[in-house]
Amino acid sequence: MDPSVTSGLYRDITDLAHDSPSWVRHFVEIGTEAVIVILGLLFLASWWRRRSADSRAMAVAVVGPLATAVAYVGSELFKSAVQEERPCRAVAGAAASLATCPPVGDWSFPSNHSTIAAAAAVALAIAWRAIAFLTIPLALFAAFSRVFVGVHYPHDVAVGLLFGGLVATLVVLALTRPARALIETMRTSRTGVVVWFAGRGPAPEPAAQWAGAGSGPGYGPGYGSAHGAAPGSDPDHQARQGPVAGSDRRYR
Repeated sequence: MDPSVTSGLYRDITDLAHDSPSWVRHFVEIGTEAVIVILGLLFLASWWRRRSADSRAMAVAVVGPLATAVAYVGSELFKSAVQEERPCRAVAGAAASLATCPPVGDWSFPSNHSTIAAAAAVALAIAWRAIAFLTIPLALFAAFSRVFVGVHYPHDVAVGLLFGGLVATLVVLALTRPARALIETMRTSRTGVVVWFAGRGPAPEPAAQWAGAGSGPGYGPGYGSAHGAAPGSDPDHQARQGPVAGSDRRYR
């Protein structure tokens, strides 16, 4: 992509950065790095809470960081192929970047931070839907902050967001099934650290109490005793079997 397409927007955002209060500038400078740490901690929380879940949910949780790593590697390969210079060196007349301009050879397109943040945000949202309201804004903040501090063009971060989110989705979909099989195997292991990592899964449901061979009243062992009669003393049973040997036959 031609960097001149978004150079004007880059100047506007960096001018905004310099016109902002000092506390805003400091907040964004810290936040642009801290957001990656926060997403990493959320991955840990997602894994921990899924240790007592079913194997599929656990698999989705542990595949998320791998999907993020794949997106990062893809972003690095993309950078090496495009070799776009950083705007903090290339855009004439732009305000000085708040962050230190990366060295020559550390290319600009696409933004690694945006790629990682988007991949993590999407993977976390798939594994833990309740925190999508947190992870998606964090990814958007990470992307905007890279332009705000002056080290990326707007198109760098936009493509990074799209690339990271797409790669994470595809990797999670592709690896969930094999990861699930692996988790199920790990949960049968006798090695403590393996079971600790994979978790034991949900507690088994209590087995229903055996109610006998049949169902309903009058079935099951000891039924006669439970009703005050010894087994074999059922009158209907005796009638079917005929008179008992030695009984009085006078009433025939």
